[in-house]
Amino acid sequence: MTGQMKKYRDSLEKTPEPVLLSQIQTKMDLRGLMHYAKEKGIPVLNVPTYGTQIVGQYAVGLLMEICSHYGHHDQTVKEGKWAHNTDWCYWDYPMIELYGKTVGIIGLGRIGQATAKILNAMDMKVIAYDAYPSESGKQLAEYVDLDTLFAQSDVIFLHCPLFPETEGIINKENIAKMKDGVIIINNSRGQLVVEEDLKDALNSGKVYAAGLDVVSTEPIKEDNPLLQAKNCIITPHISWAAQAARQRIMDITVDNIQAFVDGKPVNVVNK
Repeated sequence: MTGQMKKYRDSLEKTPEPVLLSQIQTKMDLRGLMHYAKEKGIPVLNVPTYGTQIVGQYAVGLLMEICSHYGHHDQTVKEGKWAHNTDWCYWDYPMIELYGKTVGIIGLGRIGQATAKILNAMDMKVIAYDAYPSESGKQLAEYVDLDTLFAQSDVIFLHCPLFPETEGIINKENIAKMKDGVIIINNSRGQLVVEEDLKDALNSGKVYAAGLDVVSTEPIKEDNPLLQAKNCIITPHISWAAQAARQRIMDITVDNIQAFVDGKPVNVVNK
């Protein structure tokens, strides 16, 4: 049992006669907690789909920033570099075109599919690995095995849940299977990445860049190895934080509780 799961379980045991649990964390391994709650006769209600679109949008946004460095070039213009430039334009980093490149998505659930729709609109070749392929996923991506995804992808998105079988999936052994210069995007869970291994790959150039909205421990620790990595964008776990998504959390939670009170529970994940 992880420390987080023990904390949840201890809280349950201290709560007098809990009758309902509502959880928002959809990408953590909560199977142990759900089983424990089921043993106690406590339904666990999920809050699904509140951030599907914005998380997909944010993931692609991280990729776009890596490819074009909008923020950097905006800053240099405001510092006067363009005004004093001898030519009519300049760029401080390689400009990367995504058209025709192969993108691999690990985890083609709701969020993975939202991301795939955007990437398809950009005329990228989308391949995916998922332990549970779906018909809707087949309309958006070609399912492949994990080693094929590592070998063929120019860009890799992590959209899978954090389970024991996915923890540390980005490690030195799997990075060695990837193309030189691959780009990695993770706004799922930080523990999917062995951070020391990714730092080494970024600093060696094996991985060209990484866009991360999550790290292994949050808030980030001052000694996190990724803070010493080249070409690594890190944002403070805000993929989900659009006002519209936060409003959906409240609305769905209220609806869940009302349905439970009415004797018709919905979004129960531990039946």
